[in-house]
Amino acid sequence: MIVQRRAVTAVLAAASLLLAAGCSSDGGSSPGGGGSTTAGGTSSAASPSGPAAERTPPAKGTVKVVRTVAEGLKSPWGLAPLPDGGLLVSSRDDGTVVRVDEKTGRKTELGRVSGVSPAGEGGLLGITLSPDYASDHMVYAYFTSASDNRIVRMLYDEHKPAGEQLGAPDTIFKGIPKGYIHNGGRIAFGPDGMLYAGTGESGQRGLAQDKKSLGGKILRMTPEGEPAPGNPFPGSPVYSYGHRNVQGLAWDGKQRLFASEFGQDTWDELNAIKPGGNYGWPDAEGRSDDSRFRNPIAQWHTDDASPSGIAYVDGVIWMAALKGQRLWRIPLNGTKASADPQAFLTGEYGRLRTVAAADGDKLWLVTSNTDGRGKPRSGDDRILELEVK
Repeated sequence: MIVQRRAVTAVLAAASLLLAAGCSSDGGSSPGGGGSTTAGGTSSAASPSGPAAERTPPAKGTVKVVRTVAEGLKSPWGLAPLPDGGLLVSSRDDGTVVRVDEKTGRKTELGRVSGVSPAGEGGLLGITLSPDYASDHMVYAYFTSASDNRIVRMLYDEHKPAGEQLGAPDTIFKGIPKGYIHNGGRIAFGPDGMLYAGTGESGQRGLAQDKKSLGGKILRMTPEGEPAPGNPFPGSPVYSYGHRNVQGLAWDGKQRLFASEFGQDTWDELNAIKPGGNYGWPDAEGRSDDSRFRNPIAQWHTDDASPSGIAYVDGVIWMAALKGQRLWRIPLNGTKASADPQAFLTGEYGRLRTVAAADGDKLWLVTSNTDGRGKPRSGDDRILELEVK
């Protein structure tokens, strides 16, 4: 059976990964980024004589807006590129999933996800494809229900009529605390075949340090929603804790996980995630001298960021900023920033929600001006195709 095969594959993949791995107010391209600082300053590349020397990308990069792919989206949140072409986009407030033809911009509604209860920052949030999508055609979604935040999977049948292409949601994981704010919501399958989810503490600060709570965490589970083998806390889906509101997840070419996080009033963060790591909230916001907490690799004043989605391309983390209304470039050397973050598109497209890697040196970027906190403009919201270096 497919489920049995996935479970066996997941266990084997998890073992190999563990051997290899170690809201702020939600809302100009200036070198150094104005309000940003890197943790530990600029780091140099590993010694050429060492076995693990890594290529460090240039300190400065470029961004070119190639075209507007589609516009007229409403409260877009999650983005899932399809392997055979097309982009799936979730609408936070409508609870719908739309397929966008990336060549023509044509939009087709797949259907509405039953059980979504949008309010405040909650609703239909992140979406991702099954690692076995080619054979099972499953789409996973993270959403806010009447009682909690949960993760479901749905069969996508493109041969059915528009509006009826999504099957009934099968709940694989539930009980994540919900709130008017700080619902997290980003989900993604890692290189190990496991499903990762960034959650928020729902405005209840103490949940982030409670390892028995699912709030303020990064969770790691099998595709069936069980705690993943090899997790740092046996029998628990908790992978890391001490987070305020995680909305961005991405891996580099060596299977190392990075996550973006909303601060409160002072510092937003980009973190390199270690299994079992404590990232400080609510006792620390940004860098701390407390040895119990892992420090961010980069941090920003909340007016300059309020980060959401992130993507990794060729040694660089790209981070979409909501209140900051800009796209941040963070070049890496291993799990450290190798130069100061650099800002692009400042104020040009309003609030930026989601960024995803496309082919080669391309990115898909989704704006977020119809989420109740932006200032909608003609054609908003939209998907942009970017060329980045």
